[in-house]
Amino acid sequence: MKEELFTKRLYLRKMRSSDATSLFTIWSDPAVVAFMNISAFTHESQALEMINLLNKSAETNHAIRYSVIDLGSQEIIGSCGFNSIDSENARVEIGYDIAKTHWGNGYAPESIQALIQEAFKNLGANRIEAKVEPANVNSVKVLQKLGFTFEGTLRQYEKVKESFIDIHMFSLLKND
Repeated sequence: MKEELFTKRLYLRKMRSSDATSLFTIWSDPAVVAFMNISAFTHESQALEMINLLNKSAETNHAIRYSVIDLGSQEIIGSCGFNSIDSENARVEIGYDIAKTHWGNGYAPESIQALIQEAFKNLGANRIEAKVEPANVNSVKVLQKLGFTFEGTLRQYEKVKESFIDIHMFSLLKND
């Protein structure tokens, strides 16, 4: 599994402990984490713990998370990656977040496009999945723009703050 991916404007590399300060700034923003399965971080140590947890998953090739770096400014502007890699079934699940100050600049679709290429060309995936809260209309638009198909609603699929929420399932197949 590649630890570095490049696009026209972005450098995606496996997260490092040294990314904690930048990622804390992103993950402590309530607007950014509103549709993530975490609460807004309150201490930088939480970002470091998250990075360490994600990197442990990468060691077993079950997942990998990349810091998204703007090539021009060298600033970390978000993260993305494979939340799960199911080699047996040739399936991956993607996730992504971008700092609010960089919303609307096309960084999410550009990052996801790099993940799509990696999944189909190097990970042997046949299917890419993305699970999105129905209220996350911006993420839904990004996935639709990239050709993902809405497959349906997973009713009361996740528990968030003591309530069960629905999740929309999107997918992209290698032959789409």
